[in-house]
Amino acid sequence: MRIYYMTEQPYVPALKQHSGSLRVNLPNRVCDPQITGDLLHRYYDEYALCDELGLDIMLNEHHATATCLSSAVAIPAAILARETKRARLLILGYPISHRPDPLRAAEEIALIDVISRGRLELGLVKGVPYETAASNLNPVRIMDRFWESHDFLLKALSSHDEPFNWEGEFFHYRNVNVWPRVAQNPYPPIWVTTASKGNAIEIAKRGHNIATMGTGYASKSVYDAYKQTYRELSRPAPGPEKFAYLGFLAVAATEAEARARAEKMASYPRTAQTVFAPFKNPPGFLSIDDNARMLSGKAAPRTLTKDGRGIDPSTCSVQDLIDAGMMFCGTPDQVYRQITEFSDAIGGFANLLLMGQAWELNHAETVDNITLLAKEVLPRWQEYRPSAAAEELQAVARVG
Repeated sequence: MRIYYMTEQPYVPALKQHSGSLRVNLPNRVCDPQITGDLLHRYYDEYALCDELGLDIMLNEHHATATCLSSAVAIPAAILARETKRARLLILGYPISHRPDPLRAAEEIALIDVISRGRLELGLVKGVPYETAASNLNPVRIMDRFWESHDFLLKALSSHDEPFNWEGEFFHYRNVNVWPRVAQNPYPPIWVTTASKGNAIEIAKRGHNIATMGTGYASKSVYDAYKQTYRELSRPAPGPEKFAYLGFLAVAATEAEARARAEKMASYPRTAQTVFAPFKNPPGFLSIDDNARMLSGKAAPRTLTKDGRGIDPSTCSVQDLIDAGMMFCGTPDQVYRQITEFSDAIGGFANLLLMGQAWELNHAETVDNITLLAKEVLPRWQEYRPSAAAEELQAVARVG
């Protein structure tokens, strides 16, 4: 049972400096390099604290946006690979659908894994719609591109005897020979994110870890699709270590203080769609069926509460976020209870990914968030065993 701390490393002043878009077309003139440097040093200090306190670390990247200063995740991952000593370093993720050169990605991954002495966890992601503008790539058939890049990466990382060539639909290489080779054999653990049952089936076929992000109780149907496919392939039922969930964290000594922190954190989901409209849904990024459902108003809500109520993260209250399992908020006792009740309700997960800093949460508040999480929640989480997952495993064993 592991807890990974993360922040998207936002450029905080931009929250009050934009004119309706925080992504793609917000001029970088509003970005002060001195403030940026100060913020990045602060964020790396907070990650180093996680390592000292026994938490693992999650990193990601986004492009042309003030919400995430980590535009090249290999760089902070390499820095932390050297500066930390024990934390697992989860890159979640590498947007391989948007990367023009998966060989370069394989070289970055291998180098980071070696520097970290084999502590890297590799999360592969489709990426978000607005980033197709920044990557200058065609969004049509983006998942086909994703899976070819995925297949190439795994072959490149696990091939050690001689160079090979690759002639695919999207990528062509005459001579692939990754130096240095990865520290972990055959490669770092692979994670893939999704909110789609269809993608969950593809992830299960490959046996990778699956992660849902902020989807609340809607995660259960995604987990169920993964489990069903996993069992249909004549494998043992997947344990909770195969599943991960990301939510927000606001923990404090008192519930009132935690709620105050949660209000600051809530600025993140509330600004998630603060992007110039033409970049929100580029043609071809979503399937025809998904677009038809959206236009007809029949698309299922992406985020659900326990009682099946859909919420809009851009307008919802802190209580809505808590009800949906997007936010874990309160004293350490309250937060632990919320997390375990949520885990049991959606089928059980062993990997808890927590955004413990967002937008205006300052350094002192973030340090307290991290410290309470590590000292008051982590020890209990390490002893916790998901009851829903345990019951399902027992049922499968009886049938078998």
